Amino acid sequence: MARDVTDLTPIESRDELVRHLEDGCKPPSDFKVGTEHEKVPFYCADAAPVPYRGTGPGRGGIGELLEGLQTRTGWDPIVEGEAIIGLHDPVGGGAISLEPGGQFELSGAPVATIHAAADELAQHLEATRAVAEPLGIRFLTLGMSPRWSHAETPVMPKGRYRIMAGYMPKVGTRGLDMMFRTATVQANLDFSNEADMVRKLRVTLALQPVAAALFANSPFTDGRPNGFLSARSEIWRDTDNERAGMLPLAFEDGFGFERYVDYALKVPMYFIKRGETYHDVSGQDFRHLLAGGLDSHPGERATLSDWANHLSTLFPEVRLKRYLEMRGCDVGPPAIINAMPALFVGLLYDTDALEAAWDLVKHWTGTERQALRDAVPRLGLEAEVRGRKARDVARDMLALARTGLVRRRHLDAAGRDESHFLDPLDTIVAGRTQAEDLLAHYNGGWNGSVGPAFSDCVF
Repeated sequence: MARDVTDLTPIESRDELVRHLEDGCKPPSDFKVGTEHEKVPFYCADAAPVPYRGTGPGRGGIGELLEGLQTRTGWDPIVEGEAIIGLHDPVGGGAISLEPGGQFELSGAPVATIHAAADELAQHLEATRAVAEPLGIRFLTLGMSPRWSHAETPVMPKGRYRIMAGYMPKVGTRGLDMMFRTATVQANLDFSNEADMVRKLRVTLALQPVAAALFANSPFTDGRPNGFLSARSEIWRDTDNERAGMLPLAFEDGFGFERYVDYALKVPMYFIKRGETYHDVSGQDFRHLLAGGLDSHPGERATLSDWANHLSTLFPEVRLKRYLEMRGCDVGPPAIINAMPALFVGLLYDTDALEAAWDLVKHWTGTERQALRDAVPRLGLEAEVRGRKARDVARDMLALARTGLVRRRHLDAAGRDESHFLDPLDTIVAGRTQAEDLLAHYNGGWNGSVGPAFSDCVF
């Protein structure tokens, strides 16, 4: 999750909420891509989780890591109470934030090319390693912490997470696991108008389970195999189904910005933020806030930041803000992180590739899309849709994305276009997922222990 928005502009009508989304439309020449990734920190000395404050030299905490990165990068601190909880680049627009269990997230700036996104990632990892190593901290390249129980996982000092942690068990069985033990990579992409948004949302919703299979990388929980290739993806199936899932309404006739606003208005809120304070309004209705009639805060009126922050608490597989967020994938090593935005830029930013991708999925029914989504966490690329393996669909996706990236012709200093960033995914689709490789290690050279992951699966 990126940092929360602070904009006290009052809003009073549904039309203003719709316009907020419409304001995301931009000409294709201005399309950008942003990459977000989370990584689970641990102590090198004993593979223990990292709390917010450390205990001494060589065993620093997340707070000390943020403070060190502030000094190194010059980014502005994001503070809650007396605690630094993130950093913001006032020039480029990127940010560093904390997930509930200390997962360390880079919310990348919107950039024009995958080359730029890869450079940003490399610079972030270099700076983070330089600060983290003296503190005794390293980071896992896995989509879920492989060993620690929920009780052993630290809690970060962020008010919104206290509210969410109290609400999650009321609406699902796996919400706390999602918050405290998983790590993802996401890509954010633009649209030119409402029709373009709808087409891109439908294509990416349908294909998100296939992407989840390609990036599956969370086969361990509590120190042993958990029965899934992507336990992170499985967790989302019972987190809060009122605000998560495959968003079937996106495939209904007449879907657009207004229908998404109506959906968002029906999803209960978690919080409103006033100043630096988060107020628990969990379960209450944004429509009541618009009208000044919240039960817990009578007379309080909605602001633009309330709406933007509420949109950030919706969790469909692809989320609409003033851009589209691809949310289905486990994090992995740097090459995998870079492959994720490359896949979707190639599919969505080339007109022919987008139309061909729609041809791949346009006849799938809602039942078939959901069945694929339900099967992928366990079966990965062996899951099926309409008699085809997800592996075969993934192969088609990659071919279309590669062609789209070649046609974009964004070259680096060596004259390479962006298509080479897909190479790790070609290797996966031709062989095994990351999760299957990890399970082979567990049953082979790791001798039935996840301990080696803390040396083999590290940024």
